[in-house]
Amino acid sequence: MPRDIEVLFPDEDQIPEQYRICHPIRQNYYLTQGELRRWDGALQEVRSPVRIRSSEGARQKLVGEAPLLTETAALEILAVAAQAYSNGRGVWPTMSVGERIQSVQRFTVAMLQKRAEIVTLLQWEVGKSLQEAEREFDRTVTYIRDTIEALKELDRVSSRFVIQQGIIGQIRRAPLGVVLCMGPYNFPLYETFTTLIPALVMGNTIVLKPPRFGILIFQPLLEAFRDSFPAGVVNTVYGDGETVVPPLMASGQVDVLGFIGTHRVADALRAVHPRPHRLRCVLGLDAKNPAIILPDADLGLAVAECIQGSLTFNGQRCTALKIMFVHRSIADDFLQRMSRGIGALKCGMPWEEGVTITPLPEPEKPAYLEGLVSDARALGARIVNPGGGTSNGSFFYPALLYPVTPAMRIYNEEQFGPVIAVVPFDDIREPIEYVVASNYGQQASIFGRNSDLLAQLVDALVNQVCRININSQCQRSPDSFPFNGRKNSADGAQSVADALRIFSIRIVVAARETDANREIITTIVRERKSHFLSTDYIL
Repeated sequence: MPRDIEVLFPDEDQIPEQYRICHPIRQNYYLTQGELRRWDGALQEVRSPVRIRSSEGARQKLVGEAPLLTETAALEILAVAAQAYSNGRGVWPTMSVGERIQSVQRFTVAMLQKRAEIVTLLQWEVGKSLQEAEREFDRTVTYIRDTIEALKELDRVSSRFVIQQGIIGQIRRAPLGVVLCMGPYNFPLYETFTTLIPALVMGNTIVLKPPRFGILIFQPLLEAFRDSFPAGVVNTVYGDGETVVPPLMASGQVDVLGFIGTHRVADALRAVHPRPHRLRCVLGLDAKNPAIILPDADLGLAVAECIQGSLTFNGQRCTALKIMFVHRSIADDFLQRMSRGIGALKCGMPWEEGVTITPLPEPEKPAYLEGLVSDARALGARIVNPGGGTSNGSFFYPALLYPVTPAMRIYNEEQFGPVIAVVPFDDIREPIEYVVASNYGQQASIFGRNSDLLAQLVDALVNQVCRININSQCQRSPDSFPFNGRKNSADGAQSVADALRIFSIRIVVAARETDANREIITTIVRERKSHFLSTDYIL
């Protein structure tokens, strides 16, 4: 198996021409104040999880270089964003909703022209398959368009005046200030934009910090950001997160933290902000989503959903199924089917057609996964599938572990990789107690046909997790559904409509219902003296 994995890595001439990176990207600039500003300091190498074989052995492909900014440079960029917001009096926050929508639409047109470049970079930087990379790009564009439509609807509702108890009022939404957007490496484009786009279109100014892996995917978009928005509205900060991010938070100039990552990092960043009650946090954090397979489940369906749910993009998704509770009476059949299903998955490089298992972007991840597997085996679990847990360089072949017990690390730790933990149970209370005791509360999947048992599980889990999937894997879509979590899994709901609300605040302009006030308000509206106080209706 190690040799089989080693030969998956290509020679340079085996890479299809359309997916090659012939010349590494040298990005010695960053976006701030409406310009691509040159960086003369140190650069960080961006290397791919894909290893290229040569006579000297296999080495990680150099994708390019990006700025390694200092604390001073990062704070200067933040100051630009704060100046562009100007306490809510800047060009962008005072612009009409229609004008902001037009800017985002211009950006979307420019973004679509960069699709091929971004898809290729997603493959090289994070090891995402071609199909998954294309899906991420297209879903991001759809999310932008859906956000615009949701904002139009929200603005239509706000375009009228209300008269209550002798008070004339108009209720609209206003921006919050400077938003620090930090997305994850597993969906560096889509997840970043699920905070950036709603924050931006609501009138906030942005400081974008790309994730540790997925840095260069934003490089093709920098000119589009520059050309689509007023100077200082979108700014980028590059560099080591531990160096540049804490000072940004400690400055007190960040009004909203849009962060997707671990709860430990989120807690640390929130703790250094000097005005915690002024800071709003929109957080997508850890998850340990369980699947519960009941004795009467359609095993063909359950296995197909569990394989896809646990191994799509190598299991590197917060919505992935991380632990499976299977009734003991069907455990052997379930494991055999899972093992066959894993064996049928195609392993290879991201650009290969039909590939599912690809190299892992985190250099330390294979060793961590090996540690989880070794710990489980030492405590009585076995690897069910042939070759499971074999690794070579950045590649880790999926491991199906059974029987997993509470004594094992994999029982509680979020593996965020291709290790599948299967726990046998006899009584339905066992998986319920696991979910209740868990520190995480994002989603759960339940598989079965008995409506009484399914209803019992729904009622037991509905106050523990934020989404229950019946006979299907955990997932985020559709984006119109709320995407949130309990406990350590999230802070704030993320969906198209929810995101617009969470990155803004309701504001009321009110006056007593007198003839003089009626005339004043009528004049302001009729002569379009105010962007905020308006009855303009966006179609």
